[in-house]
Amino acid sequence: MAAPLPANAQLWAWLAIAAAALWLLWLLSPILAPFLFAAILAYVLDPLVERLTGPRVRRMFAVVLVLLLALALLVAFALVVLPLFVKELGMLVDRLPAFLAWVNQQLAPWLKETLGVAFQLDVETVKSIAGGILAGNQDVVGALLGSLKVGGLALIAFFVNLLLVPVVLFYLLRDWHGIVARVDALIPRRLHARALVIVREVDAVLAEFLRGQLLVIAVMSVYYVAALWLSGLQFALPIGLITGVLVFIPYVGSLTGLVLASVAALMQFGAAPGVLWVWLAFAIGQALEGMAVTPWLVGERIGLHPVAVIFALLAFGQVFGFFGVLLALPASAALLVALRHLRQAYLAGPLYNGPM
Repeated sequence: MAAPLPANAQLWAWLAIAAAALWLLWLLSPILAPFLFAAILAYVLDPLVERLTGPRVRRMFAVVLVLLLALALLVAFALVVLPLFVKELGMLVDRLPAFLAWVNQQLAPWLKETLGVAFQLDVETVKSIAGGILAGNQDVVGALLGSLKVGGLALIAFFVNLLLVPVVLFYLLRDWHGIVARVDALIPRRLHARALVIVREVDAVLAEFLRGQLLVIAVMSVYYVAALWLSGLQFALPIGLITGVLVFIPYVGSLTGLVLASVAALMQFGAAPGVLWVWLAFAIGQALEGMAVTPWLVGERIGLHPVAVIFALLAFGQVFGFFGVLLALPASAALLVALRHLRQAYLAGPLYNGPM
């Protein structure tokens, strides 16, 4: 039996391991995002796979069935929403000249009289630019091709990562029990009991967060679609869905939906009363989400402050790109549990209670 390391040596060993892990994480960050995203999806979908797996259903078949179900839901959503977006985008383009005329005839004089801001849109220029884009102007095509030369590799990398997610997800779901067992075997035995407590707490927080956040997204999507439809907005469905799906980002989702709805309302109604009804729908939605829906469905157990959420989104987005935004909140919820235990150890340790 090997002799135990001194306390100082153990501390330095753990610090070296942590530093190496952070350095490796930073080094591999360009390729790590799809693997992390697939791991989060595997964590979410594994309970469903477990329910389907039984004496008559092998785990491999259950995994394939769950993946096919997820793909079917994704395709159904795309088939329903994308044609609607295309149709309503065409309607927006058709109404663009009337909207520009309203800006010049009503909004510009009001801004000049009230705020002293003078501006004028050249309607004909905007029309010619829009017509050139819609007609497939060669200069525009050339510019687009030029941008593809610059950003083509990034675009290819994005789609490669997107296609890599389901492949990694399949293998993670298939071998989930073996992976968990291997990770469990690597935990030092003297820390095993404490680690299991932390893992169970992280599991409880993540389960509450993910399920609650999905319910919040569903409830607020239904609300925004219904409220914008009652306000008379023709683009209620896509704008309501966008606002509801982005509701997991504090303030950003509602602000994005408010801007889109305000522009659509201005182009549709061309007058203040119609826009005011849209603003009222968003004001009620913000109050409903903050005071009722989120506290009821998610609760205060996670304890992520809005500023911490925004910082996590920006930090993970900077390191992992688009997938980092999706990973930010679950990872932050798990990190919060570790910080709670670290704080408890600090308050109970000699560094806090020791003599001066």
